[in-house]
Amino acid sequence: MPQDSGMQEMYTLKTIAETLNTSNDLSPMLDTVVGKLLELTGLTTGWVFLIREGGEYSCVSDYNLPPALLHEDKEPMRCGTCWCVNRFRDGRLDNAVNIINCKRLEDATEHQWGDTRDITHHATVPLRSGEKMIGLLNVAAPGKEHFSEGELALLQAVAYQIGSAMERMRLYRGEQRRADQYARLGEFSRALGLELNECSNADDMARTVVKLLGQHYEWPFVALIAQKNEALRIQTAHASALEDSLLVNEIPPETDRLLQRVIQSHRAEILSASEMVELSQVCGMPPDSVMSSGLAAAIPLSPPGETAVLVAQLGSEMDSLLSDREVMDALAEHITASWESLRLVEKRRELTRLEERNRLARDLHDSVNQILFSLSLTAKGAESMLSGTAELHPAAEAMRDIRSLSQEALKEMRALIMQLRPAGLESGLLSALQEYGTSQGLQVVVNRTGMRSLPRSIEEGLWRIGQEALNNVRKHAEVTAADITLQLGDTEAVFIVKDRGKGGAKRKQPLPARSLGLSIMKERAQSLGGKLDLISSSRTGTSVTVVIPLPSELG
Repeated sequence: MPQDSGMQEMYTLKTIAETLNTSNDLSPMLDTVVGKLLELTGLTTGWVFLIREGGEYSCVSDYNLPPALLHEDKEPMRCGTCWCVNRFRDGRLDNAVNIINCKRLEDATEHQWGDTRDITHHATVPLRSGEKMIGLLNVAAPGKEHFSEGELALLQAVAYQIGSAMERMRLYRGEQRRADQYARLGEFSRALGLELNECSNADDMARTVVKLLGQHYEWPFVALIAQKNEALRIQTAHASALEDSLLVNEIPPETDRLLQRVIQSHRAEILSASEMVELSQVCGMPPDSVMSSGLAAAIPLSPPGETAVLVAQLGSEMDSLLSDREVMDALAEHITASWESLRLVEKRRELTRLEERNRLARDLHDSVNQILFSLSLTAKGAESMLSGTAELHPAAEAMRDIRSLSQEALKEMRALIMQLRPAGLESGLLSALQEYGTSQGLQVVVNRTGMRSLPRSIEEGLWRIGQEALNNVRKHAEVTAADITLQLGDTEAVFIVKDRGKGGAKRKQPLPARSLGLSIMKERAQSLGGKLDLISSSRTGTSVTVVIPLPSELG
């Protein structure tokens, strides 16, 4: 080993530099470097604190600690505070300095945690990369109470090398994690594309997204929160610690304000541990299961017709948090695009259903409708021939009944064809029903309040319900007039069909058991998320009221 002091320092720096370049794994590298530094400088003990932006610290490496600092699984190195960490937090530690005495060793002596090996003082060196402060390097030896300027300068030079290597490793780990997360993003997108056709609505889509995120990432908690009708609701949530998905409907005011902040920012937001605990409690998740990771991110989504927020609990290190946050930005774009694809799929399904109904209507018109028309004409001709005889033929009355029944069946068939192919909705729901009522021999008076538009699915559902209600008026009410009212509010549509006929609600059996038409009307209303009520009286007639919730209209 060189004897000259300058050569000794150069040899030390060269050896440390070579050691730093042997690994990209932080903890083993630091253990090796600290051991090599102590060997070259004649010191015996050293440790490294990594200190985050918030001031939290952790001991990421130690070498040959005295038994007093190994007490209770190194509790003195994990808990409490000391002068060197406080100076670092306050920004007063710019260069390598002598610490008069070590508070952790003082506490160990006071509480009799074990042998300190006659170590009372240490040198403290800040670890940095450029202007970025990373942590502290502390070194000591038994009976050594002072470090010379030359020793501190050498430790400072070594600390610069260690800080630069730590930053390089941080960037390397971040790139590795980013590459891994983007690979997972590709797998997630492919899986979501395959399952998209199985989703029938936005709620199915939300459950699928959260389930796949839980499968493809290590995030212990994921939730999808949607804003509908100006209220935030958790559509679905998933926790890796629990087998079943979590689902709640109500968001408390404190959490609502937090999520509104995310929505208004239009970008990913970092959530604190306390904010993450709030969300987990809303979902019924044990708080302890989120405290271990601590950090989380929330990012706004823009599904068609609504606003949503994706919340995910991420890693405990800021490095992983930043790379995961990047991935969440990309995830938001993929999920929003998938929502748009689902909307297009739903439209395609609706067009397919319309085409099928139109095909069925054409087939009925070209086959059954023509047969019934021919049967009516044939019965009429036979009735005329039989009625022309001197003595009334016994079959004449039967032919009259056949002609009457065929004409009634023809009328029903034309009404069915009209229901299958709702021509006229282009001019509006009420106009179409008014025209339909006229074709059934009814005078229909319509009334509308509210100016908002109806989604196609709701408009068609009310059209079908209105048709069946008018058919019942024609068949059972023994009147030729009906009133239809459509009330459009911010959150719901109220649709009422009323007549002043003889009524018909006083049945011994429930309505669905006696009336297939009424049962179908109720099913249609329920399929739209609403309800149907029927009130009937022999004095006031019959009123059919349908209430359907409406999606929010975005400005």
